[in-house]
Amino acid sequence: MQDHRWVLNPVGRHGVPWLTRTGCKKVLVMMDQMVAGTRLLDLLPLLEVDHRVQVVFTMPEPPEFWRASHEFVEAQGGVVIPWSQARHLRFDLAIAAGQFGIDEVDAPVMLVPHGYGFGQYRLRPRVAGDDRKLVMNLDREHLMRDGRVRAEVVVLIHHAEREVLARTCPEALPHAVVAGNIAFDRLLASLEARERYRRALKATGRRKLVVISSTWTSQSAFGRHPDLFERIMDQLPPDDYQVVGLLHPNIWAHHGRRQVRAWLEGCLRAGLGLVPPEEGWRAALIAADVVVGDYGSVTGYAAGLGTPLLLAAEPDDAPLEGSPTEALLDTAWRWKPERALLPQLEELAASHTPDTYIEVRRRLTSRPGQAAAILRRTMYGLLGLTEPARPACASPVALPTLVS
Repeated sequence: MQDHRWVLNPVGRHGVPWLTRTGCKKVLVMMDQMVAGTRLLDLLPLLEVDHRVQVVFTMPEPPEFWRASHEFVEAQGGVVIPWSQARHLRFDLAIAAGQFGIDEVDAPVMLVPHGYGFGQYRLRPRVAGDDRKLVMNLDREHLMRDGRVRAEVVVLIHHAEREVLARTCPEALPHAVVAGNIAFDRLLASLEARERYRRALKATGRRKLVVISSTWTSQSAFGRHPDLFERIMDQLPPDDYQVVGLLHPNIWAHHGRRQVRAWLEGCLRAGLGLVPPEEGWRAALIAADVVVGDYGSVTGYAAGLGTPLLLAAEPDDAPLEGSPTEALLDTAWRWKPERALLPQLEELAASHTPDTYIEVRRRLTSRPGQAAAILRRTMYGLLGLTEPARPACASPVALPTLVS
């Protein structure tokens, strides 16, 4: 759905007479879908507080239009410029977490990953039969157009991704910056608030918090087990356990909030705490005593924190060699739905150690604690500005809220 209206804004020439702060560098945040947008919001505190910077948002139009993604962008409270207008303006920097539209903006583009990196993507059939190819965002198909690299900077979370890039698109190597993982760094920066997060999620007293996490598609935990939440909640005494659900933003966006809530209505009445798709998943992982999840990145982040977990679903295809997903699938205990849950949780607790998922943690970032500093330095270099004197730090995540 294209929006052909032009809006008065602080970056176009028609808005100049109305400016209160002039001479600002203009930054365009390109949110092509909700899940990518949540990662971009991790970066914005690194530059939007600067009085020399004006940030605006747009929504590049992919072939499939998701209303929920537009609602997410509008809810951020920033100036939102229609895509049809943004393509005709000049910016000093554009930040994107997806490839839609990055060829069409007049700006140096910094392309960042969401999930837990470009290297999480799997082997999938190219056509019917045995011919298979790597499908990820680090190949020429995604990174190049008309013989040139589409982004001025391609942000990687791990040096292993640079090795992948050397095979799949060596032309992009001069544009690659191994910055580490800002999402994981924010998790680590939030650990001290664990008890506050637990109270916000109603895990009070001696109650243990069980987090159920599902990525999207029919291969996910929620896709393979439509009664996943009911089966787990039916076996956990409510006086001893609080259950919180985390569903991938694309589930909410594609099926609709009303439908998702309707599917889980019985569980919500029974006390399920359901975290909205925009934010709250990190606070829930920090607060969790155990996670029941699948191969999605949220489960991988739980493993990186050292949280005991049960794997409820695996992908049909093999994960990329060397990826966090591969390490997770190699290590995690499997949930056995035919067995009683409480004995499984007891066995898991008895076998789990802080180092159980050390390999997952190693693969989540090769610059632990450094992402904020590297990302800010990179963005300010593209903007042609000196960095602020204050240190660049990953900020703790906010207290979570629950779907009512």
